[in-house]
Amino acid sequence: MATKVYIVYYSMYGHVEKLAEEIKKGAASVEGVEAKLWQVPETLPEEVLGKMGAPPKSDVPIITPNELPEADGLLLGFPTRFGLMAAQFKAFMDATGGLWRTQALAGKPAGIFYSTGSQGGGQETTPLTSITQLVHHGLIFVPIGYTFGSGMFEIENVKGGSPYGAGTYAGDGSRQPTELELAQAFHQGKYFAGIAKKLKASSSQ
Repeated sequence: MATKVYIVYYSMYGHVEKLAEEIKKGAASVEGVEAKLWQVPETLPEEVLGKMGAPPKSDVPIITPNELPEADGLLLGFPTRFGLMAAQFKAFMDATGGLWRTQALAGKPAGIFYSTGSQGGGQETTPLTSITQLVHHGLIFVPIGYTFGSGMFEIENVKGGSPYGAGTYAGDGSRQPTELELAQAFHQGKYFAGIAKKLKASSSQ
């Protein structure tokens, strides 16, 4: 049976969604892995989103908490709000109490990716503070470490991401993920999918 990797994200302006798309490509490049994109529900009214200049949502399906246990591995993505995950994604995690009570996600691998507005805006604090969500569910955090190689040491150009996971900078909203950031996202998907596949194989022996 195929290893199912769910890439679950929230994206207001599209930056996280672009990372998610590359992560999916990376995960799907691993033989025997099925990767699927999911969005979490929006919590803001359309009127408010319009005033904030947010574009319409894509047609990626909306996930419910009860669909999470179907996955063999989870990659979770979100923008930052004051160094923490966005409230929309936190609201989704708050709705997973039933899964927590039964520990339905325990033992599954999980990774994190994200977007921030500036270099000091939470490229490390956002994933660091989000690990608590994984811990309570018994999920196994899979960081990328420095497996991305030389790309991890890029200092001549602005680059998002960290050993925690892939990342990008949105700036004022006009900046889009660079080729290097997208390459890191692809790498995270491929690297994570390989680990999820190994874990599933070992658990079925």
